[in-house]
Amino acid sequence: MSTLDISRWQFGIVTIYHFFFVPITLALSFVVAAMQTAYYRTHDVKYKRMTKFWGKLFLINFAMGVVTGLVQEFQFGMNWSAYSRFVGDIFGAPLAIEGLLAFFLESTFIGLWIFGWDRLPPRLHLASIWAVAIGTWLSAYFILAANSWMQHPVGFRINEARGRAELTSIWSVLTNSTALVTFPHTITAAMVTAGAFMIGISAWHLKRRSEVPIFRTSLIVAMWVTLVGGVGTAVTGDIQAKIMTAQQPMKMAAAEALYDTAKPASFSVFTIGSLNGREEVYSVRVPKLLSFLATADVNGEVEGINNIQRDYEQRYGPGDYRPIIPVTYWGFRLMIGFGLLATLLAAVGLLLFWRGRTPRSRWFWRAALWMIPAPLLANSFGWIFTEMGRQPWVVFGNMRTAHAVSASVSPGLALTSVIVLTAIYGALAVVEVGLLVRYTKAGPPSEDEEGLEAEAEGERPLAFAY
Repeated sequence: MSTLDISRWQFGIVTIYHFFFVPITLALSFVVAAMQTAYYRTHDVKYKRMTKFWGKLFLINFAMGVVTGLVQEFQFGMNWSAYSRFVGDIFGAPLAIEGLLAFFLESTFIGLWIFGWDRLPPRLHLASIWAVAIGTWLSAYFILAANSWMQHPVGFRINEARGRAELTSIWSVLTNSTALVTFPHTITAAMVTAGAFMIGISAWHLKRRSEVPIFRTSLIVAMWVTLVGGVGTAVTGDIQAKIMTAQQPMKMAAAEALYDTAKPASFSVFTIGSLNGREEVYSVRVPKLLSFLATADVNGEVEGINNIQRDYEQRYGPGDYRPIIPVTYWGFRLMIGFGLLATLLAAVGLLLFWRGRTPRSRWFWRAALWMIPAPLLANSFGWIFTEMGRQPWVVFGNMRTAHAVSASVSPGLALTSVIVLTAIYGALAVVEVGLLVRYTKAGPPSEDEEGLEAEAEGERPLAFAY
C-alpha cells in the first residue's frame, strides 16, 4: 500500500472513532442543561438527580471527544502537509476560532459546572452548563464550516506564485451555504444519537424496576428528543441533498448509482452493479422520486455518473473522477436506515408509554438497549458517504487527494502510526465502555445523599433565594 492509501485509512479510522463521541456530547449537553433548568425552576430533587446522572455520562463522552479530536487535527500536519500548505490560510481560520473561542468557552465553564455544585450560586451554576452547551454547538459549527469549505470552496483566491489558496472573505467561509445546512443536519442527527443512548440506558433500569421515577421521566424525554431529531434530520437531509446536487452532482449520482442522466430520475431502493462498480446490473426503483429529492421537481433532470465524468474530464483534465460507487451507494442507504430505526423506536415507545402505561412485552426493552449503536452507525456511514463521495478531491475542484499527502512520510512510517493509533483507540474504547457501564449501573445519587447536600448548602425555595 502507498502512503496515500495508508494515510486515508488512518484519517478514516481516527475520524469515525472521534465522531462516536461528538453527537452524544452535542445533544446531551443541552438535555442536561434542560434538566438542571427544571430543577432550578421547580426545586424538585428528582431533576437534580437526573442532571447529575446524565451529566456524568456526558462528561465521560466529552473527555473522550477532546482526546480523540486533538489527534485528528495533528494529522493535517503529519500525514497531509501538502494539503496544510495549500489551504492553511483558509482552513486554519475556522479551526483557530473554534479553539480560541468555542473550546475555551466549553473547557472553562465545564470546570465551573463540575466543581461548582456546592460553591456557586444556583443561577450562576445553571448558566455554566448552558455556556458549555452553547460552546459545544459553536465548536461544531466552526469545524463544520472548515469541512464545508472542502466540499464547496468559497471566499478565496489561488496565489499562483506561491501555489496556495488565500483567504479573501472569512464571512463567506463562515456563511457557506453548505455549512448552513450541514450544521442543523448534524445537530438533529446528534439528537437522535443522544436520544437513543438515553433510551437504552433508561430502558435497562426500568426493566429492573430501578429508580422508576427518574428513568421513566428520562425515557419520555429521550423518546421526544429522538423523534424530533429524526424528523429534523429528514427535513435537513432533504435540503442538503438538493444543495449537494447543485454543488457536487457526482456525489448525488454516486449515491443513487445513476450512471446515465435521466429526466425524470427514479430512486434506487436496491441496486446491484458490476464488479468494477461502473454499470448497473439490476435495480429496484421508485419512479420520479430521485428527481423530486434532488431538484424539488418530480420531472427534474438528474445528471448521471458517466455524463458527469465526461464533463469533469473536459473541465479538470484527464482522470477518473468517480468515487467508489458501492461505498457511496450503500453508505447513503445505511445512514438513512439506521437513523430511521432509532426514530421509529422512539415513536413506537411514545405510543406504548401513552397516558402512564408501561409496556409488558420484553421486546421493547431489548430493542431499546440494542438500538444504542444504530445512530452511531448512521453517523459513521453518513461521514463515510460525505468524504468518500467527494473523491478524488480533497478540496473540491481545486486539489486532489493524491496531491495532498505528505511527501516525506514513508509507507512504513504511516503504517506504524495506523497500527499504534488503532491499538491506543482500542484500549480507549475499553476504558470508555467500562466507565459508561460502571456509572450506568451505579445509577443516580440517592435521595438521602441529595437531601444531605441540600441541607449542607442551605438551599431554599427558588422564590426565597432569588
